[in-house]
Amino acid sequence: MARLASMRETGLLLIIAALCVAMGFASPYFLTWDNVRALLLSFSIEGIVVVGMTVLLIVGGIDLSVGSVVCFAMVVTGKLFLMGLDPWTAGLVAIAASALVGALIGGCVTRIGLNHFIASLAFMVIVRGLCLALTQGTPQSLFALPAEFKFIGQGTVAGVPAVILIFVAIVAVSDFALRRASLLRKVFYTGSNEKAALYSGIRTAHVKFWVTVLCSALAGVAGVVYTARFGAATPTFGMGMELNVIAAAVIGGASLRGGSGTVLGAVLGLALLSVVTSSLILLDVSPYWQDVIKGLILLVAVTIDHLLNTRKGAR
Repeated sequence: MARLASMRETGLLLIIAALCVAMGFASPYFLTWDNVRALLLSFSIEGIVVVGMTVLLIVGGIDLSVGSVVCFAMVVTGKLFLMGLDPWTAGLVAIAASALVGALIGGCVTRIGLNHFIASLAFMVIVRGLCLALTQGTPQSLFALPAEFKFIGQGTVAGVPAVILIFVAIVAVSDFALRRASLLRKVFYTGSNEKAALYSGIRTAHVKFWVTVLCSALAGVAGVVYTARFGAATPTFGMGMELNVIAAAVIGGASLRGGSGTVLGAVLGLALLSVVTSSLILLDVSPYWQDVIKGLILLVAVTIDHLLNTRKGAR
């Protein structure tokens, strides 16, 4: 499994490198620092959500509500700030509220027995409705946010955007923990064979519950960072984000059947999608065809995942 993940990651790195070289010849703007910086910023915050989704896919779940939860964290942070609360406390409350959404989804899955897909689909609609209800469908302007808070979304450290540093730190810690921490290995055992994991003494329901909470909490973190970056909270923000996040995780090697995947692979999958999007924009490809191309990339990734799982099951 480790060798397969390593091969997948190496393959993605080679594809990204080849695309970058090709685009360097095709467009004089692609390899400029401004474009590279824009690329990194475009997927850094979304990458925080990818981390949570990857761990959830490994355990055998899926969360369609992450885009709505990101928006919910932005709206809650903005609402509380406009009501007089300091933005740091407002952000923490927003992350806690996001984690609560994950707990409700996890409860529906582990206590009631609902499928992750169905439970998260329901909460995707519910949470989006809450965002619209709390704002009356009107974007919240938050330009009065203090500079110290805006720094996490707009500031730089030694020339490197703080957003990218936060993203790298979360990815590094998560990837190391998944590969090395014995506690998090239970995620793989549960996703690979839940019955066997249960018989071996692993409390699989607890593992699935807390991984679901983690996924929503990280979406909340991303929402707070987005708030600091844009200085606004729009109730329609994040629509379709869940598809991009799931696509990135699957392209990076996370199986829709659970039991396999790495954070690094998922991040590389997201990087590939960002490079493809940037390339298509610079090549002046119609936005409609961009979605077609990204959909085809996802189809190829899912097909590869299916073939690998079929071959594994045949052994």
